[in-house]
This record gives sequence, C-alpha cells and structure tokens, in this order.
Amino acid sequence: MINIDELKKKIIYRSNYRGTKEMDKLLGAFVKKYINDLSDDDLVKLEKLLDIDDSNLYNFLNGLETDFIFEKNNVTDLFKNFDYVEK
Repeated sequence: MINIDELKKKIIYRSNYRGTKEMDKLLGAFVKKYINDLSDDDLVKLEKLLDIDDSNLYNFLNGLETDFIFEKNNVTDLFKNFDYVEK
C-alpha cells in the first residue's frame, strides 16, 4: 500500500531539486499547482515522470524531439499544457 503523504513529499522534493535551476522552477511550479488535485494513480504517474531526465522533459514540454516515448495520460497531458510564468 502506498503512503500518499510520503509520496507527495518525495515528489515535491524531487521536483525542486533536479539539477538545473530552470527545471527546478518549472517542475516545482507544476507540482505545486497540481499535487493536491491528482488521484493516487496520477501521483504514481507523476513520480515516474520525474524519473525522466531534464532535457527530455524540456523537449517534450516544448514540442521538440525526445529520446523518450512519453506515455499518454492525465499527468503528461497536464504537463504538456502547463504554462509556466516566472514570478
């Protein structure tokens, strides 16, 4: 059984400490916006999304070619349509 609170903490941490400042901000903002609205299944999918390297995530978000085949699901749809505005 998955401990959802622990999974959320892990996702929040991993989204904010990626390795590049730009992806830290982008993924941190994405997770902050959606984490409390996602189902348990979607949280697991979000955790898997965070396993993908920054360059493929960036390219996917911007409609560029990737080295990775992204699964079509609610989380990837939300991410693909996420409009990040730096504050």
